[in-house]
Amino acid sequence: MKRTRLLYCLIFLAAAFAFPAHAQQQSRTARIGILRVDAPTSPAGKEAIADFRKGMRSLGYIEGQNVHFEIRWAESRLDTLRGLAAELVKLELDAIVSGGPQAIKSLKDATNTIPIVMGRMDDVVEHGLVASLARPGGNVTGLSFQTGELSGKWLELLKDILPNMTRAAVLWDKSSTTGQLRTVDAAARAGGLDLTVSGLAGLKDLDRTFDEIKKARAEGLVILASPIFTAQRARLAQLAGNRRLPTIYYHEEFAQAGGLLAYGPRLANFSWSRAATFIDKILKGAKPAELPVEQPTKFDLVINLKTAKQIGLTIPPNVLARADKVVR
Repeated sequence: MKRTRLLYCLIFLAAAFAFPAHAQQQSRTARIGILRVDAPTSPAGKEAIADFRKGMRSLGYIEGQNVHFEIRWAESRLDTLRGLAAELVKLELDAIVSGGPQAIKSLKDATNTIPIVMGRMDDVVEHGLVASLARPGGNVTGLSFQTGELSGKWLELLKDILPNMTRAAVLWDKSSTTGQLRTVDAAARAGGLDLTVSGLAGLKDLDRTFDEIKKARAEGLVILASPIFTAQRARLAQLAGNRRLPTIYYHEEFAQAGGLLAYGPRLANFSWSRAATFIDKILKGAKPAELPVEQPTKFDLVINLKTAKQIGLTIPPNVLARADKVVR
């Protein structure tokens, strides 16, 4: 009996000591940093933050209760990214979410210990941010799509709606990878097209660049993937529409904003809400070095028929039949 009582006492004491530790662990507030290249007023920025918060809520994280967000905005000024990254790192956060090569590189340069999760970006391997998609090997993981595999498809789709096209143009963000350029250039040569490449460092010459593309008598335009272009998708759609220039981009919202075509990862399955699943795993002890980078498996073709009518273009029935979404 004495031994039994002693055993019960030991069990009770162990539980008593364990409970406060467990309660403390459960009540701990996770601190997550967010670094955006664009501005708080940007539709893309608002959408991404709302999407991420939604993903966190679905996993049981309630802002103000068990999670706190530190958000920094570069407002499209790339020269501020290093300072903002350093500022976030000093806060000793549990993880940081960001997107785009410029922001991820700035964070990676600032810390090799705090986990960095890509909300969505392109060509992460070519940018040198991870060792491989299957085993990132450092403190960066998340979502990435390979634009080199898409850029040829963009030119192909333009050719499908403009079967007589002989001249095409490409708009390229110089801070992006060259893999997109190589693929679209190879596709142009294979299709017998003359290709004009317009590279931009920032946005100050955007209007003039579109004028130059039009003067070069380009019959269609491919906009290569870039977080800076994504943030300016409505403006890009307007510039192309004003010049009656058939244009394609990877982001669905480009077509929703008035662009002619969009072909890219399905946003419902490949957005910042998916980044929340990486954060959840990391908070539960997973190492980013061992979390495979997630790639999209579904892609959507979106066609804006209203824009097609405005620029005097008829979409061939066989292309229209392949559309996943149509804006009328």
